[in-house]
Amino acid sequence: MNAQTQRVSVSGPAGALECALDVPADEPRALLVVCHPHPLHGGTLDNKVVQTVARAGLQLGCRTVRFNFRGVGASAGSWDEGAGEVDDALAVIAAFGAHDGATVLPLWLAGFSFGGFVAASAAARLPEGARPVRLALVAPSTQKQSVPAVPPDTLVVHGEVDDVVPLAATLDWARPQGLPVTVIPGGGHFFHGQLALLKTLLLRAWSVPI
Repeated sequence: MNAQTQRVSVSGPAGALECALDVPADEPRALLVVCHPHPLHGGTLDNKVVQTVARAGLQLGCRTVRFNFRGVGASAGSWDEGAGEVDDALAVIAAFGAHDGATVLPLWLAGFSFGGFVAASAAARLPEGARPVRLALVAPSTQKQSVPAVPPDTLVVHGEVDDVVPLAATLDWARPQGLPVTVIPGGGHFFHGQLALLKTLLLRAWSVPI
């Protein structure tokens, strides 16, 4: 993402997980973990949407981690139908959850597409006191995955003309929860030409005091 990005690995349920770590210049205010899109469709930690989300968190002072799911890049293991990928996310959260081995940082969690399903699922599995204080789902995979219900303050962003995950699918998922969905007019699944707008939406939402 930038010259200061550190490539590190942590232990995961299926072996080592490749991670990209960005650390703010000042003391971090939170830990942001970002989950990438579907591994079988080219999703990696270097995806442009994932990097955009990470940049927003870094700009707001977060210690930011992107990681490759099992079987992607230098991460060990193989595709596990989503279940193992949620375990991977939980392993990364646990590995980076403590700062300097002592202070536990508040958790911010985000995911794009399939990664949105993983982020929501990981958030639901964390114990009450360890759940994310910020959760952002960008074009979450609500049509092909069973995305759990999320907290009412979750940021959900979707493109109006998404041809991978139809907007209607995300609205159908959000409606029973009374959950607002921020729609980017003319936006496709990968937000081509609209990544700056996506970043602005994230910065605006995450700048509101908790």
